This record gives sequence, C-alpha cells and structure tokens, in this order.
Amino acid sequence: MLLRRELPSDVDAIRAVHTDAFADGDATPAEPGLVEALRADEGWIPELSIVAVDDSAAVVGHVVATRGYVGDRPALGLGPIGVLRAVQRSGIGTGLMHAVLAAADARGEPLVALLGHVDYYPRFGFRPAQQDGIAPPDPSWAEHFQTRPLTTHTPDLTGTFRYAAPFDEL
Repeated sequence: MLLRRELPSDVDAIRAVHTDAFADGDATPAEPGLVEALRADEGWIPELSIVAVDDSAAVVGHVVATRGYVGDRPALGLGPIGVLRAVQRSGIGTGLMHAVLAAADARGEPLVALLGHVDYYPRFGFRPAQQDGIAPPDPSWAEHFQTRPLTTHTPDLTGTFRYAAPFDEL
C-alpha cells in the first residue's frame, strides 16, 4: 500500500471509496457529497487529503482533514475517512490516520477534532474533547466528540469547535 496526497485524477475513485465504505442499503451515503463540498470550500487543505493505493495503483482508501476553528483560532476537523469494504481491517485505515495526523503535525496545526467511536480513535491519541476544554458544535455529540492535540497545541486553545461549513449542511 502507498499513501500519498490526492491528485485531480483521484476524485472519482475517492467518491467510489466513500460510497462503498458508507453504503447502507439503498440509501445514498452523505460522505461522498461531503468530500466534494469540502473540496470546494475555503477550509480545504490539499496536503491533508490523502489516499491509499494498492499494488495496481487503485485508490482503496481516503482521509481528509479540513480547516476548523476552536472559537476564532485555527484547528482541524477530521473526516470522512473511508476504506473499500473488500479491504477493510487490513491496516489501511490505520495507515491513513497516521499519515493525516503526521501531515497535520508537520504543518504546525495545533489540534485535530472528530466525531467518532470512543473505542477506536483513542489508539491514535484522541481523547474526549472536554479534557482539552473543547466543546462540540452540537452538545448532543459530547460523548463521541474527541480531540487529538498536536505538537504546537497549547492549553489555552479552548472553546467551542466549528467544522468547515459543508459539515453544517449534513
């Protein structure tokens, strides 16, 4: 598996990854449209849209982090992250998470936030956001809203988190 930045030629494959990864019966998942809306948003950070490709150069996974804010201070919102169902549980998602967190840290970003499973994301250093003094955009998310401080994080980065605008349209 190779991890690299998204290329313009990957757009359709990324849509297919998220469509497959989040398929639930006949319903069209929100994630493919969310990625497209994020790509058109001012919060898009090309260096933080990462794909996993297999030996045949096919895109099999994708993760993105976009500009978010804690109060009026910059941070990152992570997601979506998706892997084709046929290759899930093979380490691709783990690789994508490590890659996007390392890229965010290398950019000097202070913190990454996400809404996700409380038993899965702590393995990547995520913890309940309230431990960092950060509130979710929707109070009902509190149990699953998590943050991952990066190297430049300082304890005074507190307040309510705000995702890039396309998340508000979900």
